[in-house]
Amino acid sequence: MIMIEVQDIFAEFAQKYCDEHNLPFQLRKAVMNIIACRTAALGGHVDECDKCGHTRISYNSCRDRHCPKCQTLSKERWIEKRKEDLLPIPYFHVVFTIPHELEFLTQTNKKEMYSILFKATSETLLELSRDRKYLGAEIGFTTILHTFGQNLMSHTHTHNIVPSGGLSFDGEKWVNSMKDFFIPVKVLSRKFRGKFLYYLKNAYYDNKLKFTNEIEDLKYKDIFQCFVDRLYKKEWVVYCKPPFGSAEHVIEYLGRYTHRVAISNNRIVAFENGLVVFKWKDYRDNSKEKHMTVTAEEFIRRFLLHVLPHKFVKIRHYGILSNRNRMTKLEKCKCILKVSVSKIKEIIKLTTAELLFKLTGVDLNKCPCCSGKMVTKSNLKAKRYDPPKKIALII
Repeated sequence: MIMIEVQDIFAEFAQKYCDEHNLPFQLRKAVMNIIACRTAALGGHVDECDKCGHTRISYNSCRDRHCPKCQTLSKERWIEKRKEDLLPIPYFHVVFTIPHELEFLTQTNKKEMYSILFKATSETLLELSRDRKYLGAEIGFTTILHTFGQNLMSHTHTHNIVPSGGLSFDGEKWVNSMKDFFIPVKVLSRKFRGKFLYYLKNAYYDNKLKFTNEIEDLKYKDIFQCFVDRLYKKEWVVYCKPPFGSAEHVIEYLGRYTHRVAISNNRIVAFENGLVVFKWKDYRDNSKEKHMTVTAEEFIRRFLLHVLPHKFVKIRHYGILSNRNRMTKLEKCKCILKVSVSKIKEIIKLTTAELLFKLTGVDLNKCPCCSGKMVTKSNLKAKRYDPPKKIALII
């Protein structure tokens, strides 16, 4: 059975979609990259066996962070690097979600709204954890932005991996949290709501927000204030999952979230007559797996909802895990918790072929026909050009 890929759908229908919609450059670039990934459009190289003469053509990857094909190796390199930061304690998984009423505003103001979400999330966790009522220590955590739900519609939220404790203010001991998460969910929810809406109002009065189409009325101050007042009265969704059993479970779990794109290729069931069928979990119906059928145009529209702003960082580290504290406070925590210093694995420096062999056992340097070695004989030039305005798709 041939796997259907996002690339196949884009290759057939993206040109028409781009012709009919005035897409910004960032979206056009993502479309072009996904279509060109691992094709002659991006060039490649020719390998030849030094014994039997068998040849193999390998095309280059686009390396776009929204491409389903390009995230596996990036994810593995990132996860291996993060192993250096793990502490021998339980970890919690905390999720902060913005109300669906904000999704239209978010789509029109991605960079501003995502930045507010990161700021509100991080400040909520850092401030409450420093409160002696809950923990009274400095914590560190990793925050990952997700913008999609299983049905590919907008569902903006952050996943936060938080250790069960923190460094004392004098930097001399480790303070353990309670068995359950050390901050009550209702306290988290209301603190998060207050901070998010505070920064949202600041952005509004600083004229940093754009209002178009369905949200155009929000540019009027009285209507915007009524909108914010309704959000203040609403309970915002924050939940904490049970702690992980070990540091290894943390890494395994992180792998599911760090480099996930809107939809993976293995979720696409069928693509025929302009219709796309894909699997999704309906969490409102006991997480049942269902099939959804949409037009190719609607599939592309939903996918492009989740293309991030240019250079926007979707994975961030805070507290003792932040860059400025990693070599000081994090190292102090390791010393207090008696973390054994093992040799750091140089997986981030491995070539693609070496990393693939480590992960799958497939040796790209070995000839599939004999025991010979595949040697690169020539490079193939890219055939694609990136137009400044109009999209030109070369497949």
